[in-house]
Amino acid sequence: MAPRRVLIVGGVAGGASCAARLRRLDEDADIVMFERGPHISFANCGLPYYIGGVIEKRSKLLVQTPERFEGRFRVETRTETEVTRIDRENREVEFRGPDGVTSREPYDYLVLAPGAEPIKPPLPGVDLPGIFTLRNVPDTDRIVDYVEKNAPQKAVIVGGGYIGLEMAENLHHRGVEVAVVEMLPQVMSVMDPEMAQILHEHLHHNEIATWLGDAVSRFDRENGRLSVTLESGDRLPADMVILAVGVKPDVRLARDAGLKTGETGGIKVDEHMRTSDERIFAVGDAVEVTDLVTGKPAVIPLAGPATRQGRIAADNICGRDSTYKGTQGTAIVKVFELAAATTGANERTLKREGIPYDEIHIHPASHAGYYPHSFQMAVKALFRSDDGRLLGVQIIGPSGVDKRIDVLATALRAGMTVFDLEDLELAYAPPYGAAKDPVNMVGFVASNVLKGDMKARQWDEIDLPKEADEVLVDVRTRREWDRGHVEGAVNIPVDEIRERLDELPKDKAVIAYCAVGFRAYVACRILTQKGFDCSNMSGGWRSFRAVYPEKAVGADPRDMFAELQEKFCSTPTSEAHEE
Repeated sequence: MAPRRVLIVGGVAGGASCAARLRRLDEDADIVMFERGPHISFANCGLPYYIGGVIEKRSKLLVQTPERFEGRFRVETRTETEVTRIDRENREVEFRGPDGVTSREPYDYLVLAPGAEPIKPPLPGVDLPGIFTLRNVPDTDRIVDYVEKNAPQKAVIVGGGYIGLEMAENLHHRGVEVAVVEMLPQVMSVMDPEMAQILHEHLHHNEIATWLGDAVSRFDRENGRLSVTLESGDRLPADMVILAVGVKPDVRLARDAGLKTGETGGIKVDEHMRTSDERIFAVGDAVEVTDLVTGKPAVIPLAGPATRQGRIAADNICGRDSTYKGTQGTAIVKVFELAAATTGANERTLKREGIPYDEIHIHPASHAGYYPHSFQMAVKALFRSDDGRLLGVQIIGPSGVDKRIDVLATALRAGMTVFDLEDLELAYAPPYGAAKDPVNMVGFVASNVLKGDMKARQWDEIDLPKEADEVLVDVRTRREWDRGHVEGAVNIPVDEIRERLDELPKDKAVIAYCAVGFRAYVACRILTQKGFDCSNMSGGWRSFRAVYPEKAVGADPRDMFAELQEKFCSTPTSEAHEE
């Protein structure tokens, strides 16, 4: 029997992992990998950090060279070679090599890993010199070369997602003044508004100006300088612009070959990563997957799922019954001193799909508070209101975020409930965690809600000024109250509440809050057993102040948002040179 011949279109995560897995399973297979760029496998997630100088050597970005890959796996790699057509009837692909000559190659199986391409909005001036997208090493080289030759003072980042925020930080590290423009009212759309607000405040703290809920209408360039005009009418000066508005699946080859695409625009595949043609598989950012939480089709461009999909395609080509079980969107991003991580669904998705849920906010420490360098995290957990199954988690903090999101992502994948989280036995020593780990705390607090031991009120359920049938009680100390509190609240410290019950009306609902929620929980347990209708403001003062700074008495009166906008627009730009 002749060796199977497998052609792979695209390298990086999905294609390269598929090729390596194929070789490990079949030493005799004839494997050819086509890559239209110069690199078959590179650290695309590391590109912003090379631009910022955090990764000093460009060679560190190249995970595998063609020579090393061929030497170890005996996979023929053809770089700077673009597959232009699939002939399904004759099982051949047509490709154009680096010399411009068009040729054809036959296949027994074909694996498509074309990835996704940056969205370049069709705006006036979008192709002007000094405007860049970032997707691969050549893009990176162009940006680094421009920065080194022009020494830009100002940069506008269009888009507040992962790449946008990473580029904002790394250009800032290079001494560039940065503004982020995002058409949505928040950065990081995968997170819910109250969590994103923490990132807004942190960006402003690091002197990143933001224009939120606004979009670019055009780009202009005069005398070597760029001008970015927004739909609001604001004009931002810039020496360079990074377009980071997202990516779209590259489905041209598949569509032209008559392969089915899904409702999200990605290549439609089954659980074996097989397309509508049984001889053709597809993996990575170009495919439509099933969202693990909602069960609906989705396109989720992440490196981890792409590598697993490559392995699964290889397994099935070699006769193994291997299946892909959906994507939950687990991801993390560094934003200066903070890490922001997410897994599963956010609140907007659950509402859209009509999935019944409850939510909690907690602010646990990254490790034991008495051990040095312990930091608070902001944790939001979403779970089914009927059985407590975990649906989604968002975490932001300076330390300990990655550890907790990975545990909770595993729990979500396993279909665990918040009651199961209470029982998890996790590693503890003062430098690393707490006897009640934040993961356990998610379980404890969420279980209290489902058991009826605590009624939670969310930040967006509190109408200020308060309605006549409600009273808001701050149960922190007087010193904490004096430093800042919610407008219209009354202060009764939790340790005094038993002696001051007569100050609270029993004919009104009581909403208690403290710094992060624990003391308010204690207060609510006391009040509930004394006949009061008490709810705990989930997340406490920290969450409320992040969302409603204008309703926070004693908060910093400076409008840092407006100050940074004014500073960015008023400071003269440097002379930028034409490319």
